[in-house]
Amino acid sequence: MILTTGTTVEGRRVEAYLGIVFGEAIVGANLFRDLFAQIRDIVGGRSGAYEAELKRAREIALREMEEEARRLGADAVIGVDIDYEVLGGNNSMLMVTASGTAVRLAP
Repeated sequence: MILTTGTTVEGRRVEAYLGIVFGEAIVGANLFRDLFAQIRDIVGGRSGAYEAELKRAREIALREMEEEARRLGADAVIGVDIDYEVLGGNNSMLMVTASGTAVRLAP
């Protein structure tokens, strides 16, 4: 499955637009990770724990979007957009959404 932020796939013609597809992931942040991330932010540096959670959520959202496109018979998803939001009390949850247009490409 081709996933692209572009609106075309080089060298291929879009034969059919099958609809907009989505994938979402919401992950909670661990209290101890939050505490250590805050300490790391104070002294400078990157929060590896948050980066790992962000990567995991992004992979889940993209995989769900791809699975939805596959169910529609798509060869590719074009115009892929990924958005990030924090939710919950004290911003304790991270939501990642992926969306794009499922298409079938001409041979």
